[in-house]
Amino acid sequence: MPLSPPVPRALRHTRAIRVDAFARDDGLWDLDARISDVKLRDVTLASGVRAGGTPVHDLHLRVTIDRELTIVEAEAASDAVPYPGYCDTNAAVYRQLIGLSLVRGFRQAVKERLAGVLGCTHLSELAQVLPTAAIQAYAHDVMPTRDGAGADPSPEPPFQIDRCHALRSDGPAVALYYPRWVAKAVAG
Repeated sequence: MPLSPPVPRALRHTRAIRVDAFARDDGLWDLDARISDVKLRDVTLASGVRAGGTPVHDLHLRVTIDRELTIVEAEAASDAVPYPGYCDTNAAVYRQLIGLSLVRGFRQAVKERLAGVLGCTHLSELAQVLPTAAIQAYAHDVMPTRDGAGADPSPEPPFQIDRCHALRSDGPAVALYYPRWVAKAVAG
């Protein structure tokens, strides 16, 4: 269902976040993430005027992950920043992501290692979307989702059950698509 029709309005700012996932020939995966902020009108920053349509932020973060979703390499780059010569000098701190698991405590570890003055607010915010992007990339390719009602010999439920509202183990979607794994609602 789409959003409701908006009241009359004028676009002033666009933030775009994109994550592309690449399967590498060596068995690892790269997640290339990008965040950009673009104002449609000229803006005066402390560092000078930024012309409308020119990115205020254009930041990149690449993490390389193994099949267990552990980061084995990380790098950051800043192509457009509001304070050139300052914002773009801390890319190396994002190597602290190496060794972290995207599925076990990742978001908290990013906060502990890179929050506030320890990192770039925007790159650290971008890092927060990596776990779910990796899961989506791995689904059907690295992680079997075991979709469908076919014979499923596994004693464990599919990964995606109880990970979101729609796939609650006691909900109608699981009853329909994963009947073996439906949980009976507990009477209260």
